[in-house]
Amino acid sequence: MGRSWKERVFIALLGIAAASGLTMLILILVKATDVFLPADTKFGIVFDAGSSHTSLFVYQWPANKEKDTGVVSQALTCQIEGPGIASYTSDPTQAGESLKSCLEEALALIPQTQHQETPTFLGATAGMRLLSRKNSSQARDILAAVSQTLSNSPVDFWGAKILAGQDEGAFGWITINYVLGMLLKYSSGQWILPEERTLVGALDLGGASTQISFVPQGPILDQSTQATFRLYGANYSIYTHSYLCFGRDQVLIRLLAELAQVRLNSSVALVRHPCYHSGYQATLPLAPLHESPCVHTTDSLNLTQNLTVEGIGNPGECVAALRSLFNFSSCKDQEDCAFNGVYQPPVHGQFYAFSNFYYTFDFLNLTSRQPLHIVNDTVWKFCQKPWKLVEASYPGQERWLRDYCASGMYILVLLLEGYKFSEETWPSIQFQKQAGGVDIGWTLGYMLNLTGMIPAEALTQWRAQSYSIWMAGVVFAVLTLVAILAAAAVQLFWTQD
Repeated sequence: MGRSWKERVFIALLGIAAASGLTMLILILVKATDVFLPADTKFGIVFDAGSSHTSLFVYQWPANKEKDTGVVSQALTCQIEGPGIASYTSDPTQAGESLKSCLEEALALIPQTQHQETPTFLGATAGMRLLSRKNSSQARDILAAVSQTLSNSPVDFWGAKILAGQDEGAFGWITINYVLGMLLKYSSGQWILPEERTLVGALDLGGASTQISFVPQGPILDQSTQATFRLYGANYSIYTHSYLCFGRDQVLIRLLAELAQVRLNSSVALVRHPCYHSGYQATLPLAPLHESPCVHTTDSLNLTQNLTVEGIGNPGECVAALRSLFNFSSCKDQEDCAFNGVYQPPVHGQFYAFSNFYYTFDFLNLTSRQPLHIVNDTVWKFCQKPWKLVEASYPGQERWLRDYCASGMYILVLLLEGYKFSEETWPSIQFQKQAGGVDIGWTLGYMLNLTGMIPAEALTQWRAQSYSIWMAGVVFAVLTLVAILAAAAVQLFWTQD
């Protein structure tokens, strides 16, 4: 016997209710799947605005952190064309414009949906420290220009500032120990704090400053040289100090200015430079040497003069001239003093030397941990080579060729007489540009520290709360629809023709 029309309508209404409920269930499951997907990869951008050039680094890390710190890796590096931002005093807007090409490359790598949540920071180092000391308004104008460029880009701009020398040293220490697996290690399917580890020291030589950072054997007696931080659930306390005006470029400028015995009544002054190769000669303007705050200028000096510089290739005199740039007498007979009266505990442990330490020794083929006597002999012999032979041996490198002798000698004086390394501790120094495929410098250490300030749970909690509210609404809507359909069906079933 066939069903009545009331039965058919009743069954149809129940079917609609069931289909609606099933559809809502599917939506719930889809949303739940979305909520419980593996954590997204996060990105961060750091500009390293050094004294001679600016570099951009993109870092990435899983949203789920380990002991409140991100497991960060390097995703991209980009060298920005042109000089350091401190050079744009006459046109600060160009400092901001110079960043755009590398920033576009970074944004092409990062998914567009994540641009607005990508923390971006510009840290200016010793070049801008010097400019700020010389002309603070010019430094402010340049920082304002780069800030405007980055503020107008689709990123989460965290600011542009001049990085303190101590921070630069501490972040460099974090970087090298992190990439060597000293702060965190993956073992048996999980990230752990290494049980047996040897924390290494960091030696950084920039264009305008140099930094030394390490964990000493004993207590740090001068609190101004102590940096403390917490990473991956562990606390660290290191010695770190930065020497402004002792970077490679500034030392070369200071050395030439020191050697320039200018004859005020002569239109040309002759400088015999012991660190330049014999046979080298050039005429240089005097004024640019004295634009640096690292060079002391007297009012009686005639800055309109030119210098005729002749190389004599004398390593012994070169070392003596470099020593004159240090104040060693202020630390005489003190074991816990480096130079210029600065406190430093005795060096301890293994060290990684990077930036211009590496670039200079790489040019001289001295990055294979050669004994000190071989390093010393190699630098001396290079300094004694005639300029014509040096030019012929390194075609296409004329821009920096004249300075490698002085740079090599300066590194030896700085490490041995400044930082107090010895023939016994020299083998503890490794000259490296990278470790684990990552560029060694302060930027990764900064980003690791930054991830500790970005709550890993914030996005997850927001999604969970949104999901709970959404799901409650869905359940309410399903129950309401079912109730309405059921009521309609009952009403229809009992209503008479």
